[in-house]
Amino acid sequence: MLFQNILVPVDLSDQSTRAFKVALDVAKKYNSKVTILTCIEEYAWHHLYYELKPNSQLLKKQKKVVKKHFEKLELLAEKNNISLKSKILTSESVVNAIVTFAKSRKHDLVIIGSHGRTGLDKWLLGSVANGVSQKTKCPILIVK
Repeated sequence: MLFQNILVPVDLSDQSTRAFKVALDVAKKYNSKVTILTCIEEYAWHHLYYELKPNSQLLKKQKKVVKKHFEKLELLAEKNNISLKSKILTSESVVNAIVTFAKSRKHDLVIIGSHGRTGLDKWLLGSVANGVSQKTKCPILIVK
């Protein structure tokens, strides 16, 4: 099976960076294109500010941090001569956003870290990785 379009959801964690490096190795082998995707939850922090809508300043700050992280990953891809695209989504559900994005862009492999920023050591599999693995139709590689 050839993998032409690889999707790597990233959340700035060490696990997602490891998954990205694995994706680069797979992309080299199959001459694939890689897309990195970050989903920012719209309503993740609104309760801290007693608002009923997303805090636009906080969302801007989060996107700025993500873009800096993307720049580091872009340099790694460039060193390995891998075609890389990046996308930042804002969504109410990270899992649904990843699954919908993978399907709509016809990704044929998702490579994701087993635990991200919200994963707990006692959990066998992170909630996002678990949700994506259950809902996506394409093959998924979960990286520890």
